[in-house]
Order: sequence, then C-alpha cells, then structure tokens
Amino acid sequence: MKFLEHEAEYRRAMAAMQNGQFSRREVLRKMGAGFGTLGLAGLLQQSGLAGTVAKAADPSPLAPKVPHFAPKAKHVIQLFMPGGPSQVDTFDYKPALKKYEGQRPEIADRKSLRNTKGGLAPSYFPFKQYGQCGKWVSDLFPRVGECVDDICFIHSMHTDIPEHAGAMMMTNVGALQPNRPSMGAWLLYGLGSENDDLPGFVAMSPRAQPRGKLANWGNSFLPGAYAGSYVNIQQMTPDAVMRDLKNPHLSRAEQRKQADLLTKLNKIHLERRERDRGLEAGIEAMEMAFRMQFSVPDVFDITKETDATRKLYGDTEYAKGCLIARRLVERGVRCVQLSHSISGYDIAWDTGHGDIPGGHRALANACDQGIAALIKDLKSRGLFEETLVVWGGEFGRAPTSEGKKGRDHDHYGYTVWMAGGGVKGGMSYGSTDEFGLTAVDNRVHVHDMHATILHLMGLDHEKLTYRYSGRDYRLTDVHGHVVKDIIA
Repeated sequence: MKFLEHEAEYRRAMAAMQNGQFSRREVLRKMGAGFGTLGLAGLLQQSGLAGTVAKAADPSPLAPKVPHFAPKAKHVIQLFMPGGPSQVDTFDYKPALKKYEGQRPEIADRKSLRNTKGGLAPSYFPFKQYGQCGKWVSDLFPRVGECVDDICFIHSMHTDIPEHAGAMMMTNVGALQPNRPSMGAWLLYGLGSENDDLPGFVAMSPRAQPRGKLANWGNSFLPGAYAGSYVNIQQMTPDAVMRDLKNPHLSRAEQRKQADLLTKLNKIHLERRERDRGLEAGIEAMEMAFRMQFSVPDVFDITKETDATRKLYGDTEYAKGCLIARRLVERGVRCVQLSHSISGYDIAWDTGHGDIPGGHRALANACDQGIAALIKDLKSRGLFEETLVVWGGEFGRAPTSEGKKGRDHDHYGYTVWMAGGGVKGGMSYGSTDEFGLTAVDNRVHVHDMHATILHLMGLDHEKLTYRYSGRDYRLTDVHGHVVKDIIA
C-alpha cells in the first residue's frame, strides 16, 4: 500500500482533528475503515498527536481522573497481615489480663467463646511506651514503636465474621463473598493511574498468596483494566517477578511493530463495533503488557537503591516488599497491597492458634524493620503526606487462651493502624474493653474503614458507584461512615 500517495489528505485530517473540527470517529468514517487508516495512525504517532486524539475520543480507563474533592492522599499501601495478628500482643495494651489471668469474667464469657477457650491470658510479650505520645507497644514491634508519633492506631475495629475467608473478603472487597471488586480496583476506577508503564494496582506477597487469591485484588464486574497485578516477591531477580513478560524470540523494535499493528487493527474493529468493553480491555492489556516488560524489571531491581537504603529496610522478603512498595508509589502506582505470608501457608498469623510466642515473634521479626523503614523512607522523600499506609489483618485474636500458648479468632474488637496520607499521627482512636475482647468506644466497622480510605483519596464512598445487573454497587454497599476524627 502506498501511504505516501495519501499523505496530503492524511495531514489535512490530522490538522482538522488537532483543531477540533472533527472527531477521530468522523475522520475514520470519511476516509473509510480500510488499511489506509493505518497510515493515518502512523503519521499521527510520528507527529506526537496520536495520544492527544486518543485521549480526546477514546480515553484510557486508566487515565488520571478528577476526584470528587481535594484529596489528602494520592496512593495507598496496604500492609495486609492475613491470619489475624493478636491485638493484645502487639498494640492494644491490656494490663488487666495479668490481674485476671486464668479467670472467665462475664464479659469474656460470650456464647461463641464459652466452650472453646480457657481463661484470660496475659500478653506473651512485654510492652513499653514509645514516642512523645507515650503509646504502649509490645516488644514484637520495637522499630514500629519508634514511629508511633506518625501513626494513628484504631483499636475499635470490628467485622462480621470470625472465619478467615469471609473476613478477608470483607477486608479487601467489602463483602463476605468473593464476588465484588477489590478496594484497589475501586480506587483505580475512581481515580485512574499516574503511570502509563506499570499497573495502577499491584498486589505482592512472598511465597503464598493470601486466601481467596485473585479475589483480594480482582476487578469482579468492573472493567478488566482495574484489576490488580499479582507479583510473588520470593524470587527477587527483576526478570522473574512477573511471568511471561519477556519475548525471547523478538527484539524490542520487532515487538513494538507487532504490538502497534495489532492495536491499530483492534481499534479499527472497535470503531466498527462502536463500544465493546471486552475488546477495549484486551487492547489495554496488550499495550500494558508490552510496556511492563521494560518497566517491571526496573522498578523491582532494588540493587539500584543505595547500600544505606537497603540496610535501612533489611534483608527479609517482606522488608524487600516494603522497599518495592515505595518504589511503586514513587512512580505513580495508585494502590499497593503487600501481604505477609510464609512458605505454603496463606494465613500466616493464624499460627497464633497454638504458638503465639513463637509464631508471632517470627512473623514480626520478618516485617517490623521493613515497615518502620517504609514510614521513614516515605518521609525522607516527601511522599509520606501523599501516601496512606494501612496495617492490619482480617480480625484479631481473643484475650482468652487456646491450649497452652494460643488464642482463637476475635472479630468483636481488634487493631488496625494508619499512617501518612492525611491521618493524624500519635493518636489512638476508639478502644476495646479492659481485656481487649470487644470494641466498646468509637466503634469502627470495616465499611467505615473503607469509607475513610476513599475519603482520604478524595472520593465520596456514596458517589463512587458502578451500575451492574440492574443496581448501583459501591465498595461500602449501603453502609459506612467516614471516621472524621482521625483526619488531620
């Protein structure tokens, strides 16, 4: 095909679109939808106008969007602790447990606990006060303790069910069943991404994926572009973190030519079909996959960090994940979920059933330094105020004993903490009873937490809706209140 024979016509069309006289669709209709349009697309790309026209006529679903109001934060890093860390052994200091050790006061004799637990058990770890705020923290998290003046501890969290799979879905998708979009997908839907070469939502874990796997970062009925991309960070070589990105047979230039041709053909097909969400998602996915094979190895290559920075974070897999989380938000990734896991076990903190002293100690040793380093590093780079860090599991653990050294699940009251991103530091919000079993003051449900996170990101949780199957859905369903008292 002799594209040069039509160059004058193409350039007139290019000028008309640049001046807003015709839309891309009108020009294609006038010129015909044959292969001649590929020549136009090539000229537009060479002239630097293809992106402008595409955004005007067919904006990418991941293009940055205007929030409902001025946001406090631009990014979210969720430090997810699946399995249920014990609040009374970490951040919710309850000295009364020692006084009533082995006893079963009425408040600790709930029907759901009555036949399965022993008496009250004091914490297996000593607590000490940290920071100007004097926050009590157990010696499981001494380095996080150094950061308490930057952290808001919510001690009055509660959820709907004391079962891992359902509670994890509630934490990550706002529903008990894995049939709703994840929080990260909702954030992408509402705000888009600030990076064209990386996914807007990245989920990571060392070794095991959290229970529910894809549902924790999936898009469900939202368009496919809003799904998170999962990375196993056990193998930290940059070329291995995401599978099947590299093409061993073609050079980058040849891949680019093939990708461009396929995209052009798909867009011509899309024009004829008016709008097809599946086809649009496929085009976006192929283009993103091409770009990711060059951007992913770069962002996951922590050898590019200074020795001092790598030493600050430490050598554990989770610590390296914290460092990568910083590198991702630094490049404009909207949401990062970093789950804690151990080899072959998707609910790591559930080792608390039989061994709080050993299991919790090992898990905290693996993440304490990295979490504290993340906070300090974000602050040193001017990213802390625009990045919301959220720590917590799907529920907590009961103050009563299970066996000799364990605790069972507790969804009545547990601890989650937030830092940065417009949240007040050096603050404890809400409380459990004197034994740490039940949230009694300023109770915060998971729906309230989601509403607050969206609010900090500039989104009204009641207005962020998506029409599906005859009704408007939202992350918080028909619930949720913004916890305004923790917002700076």
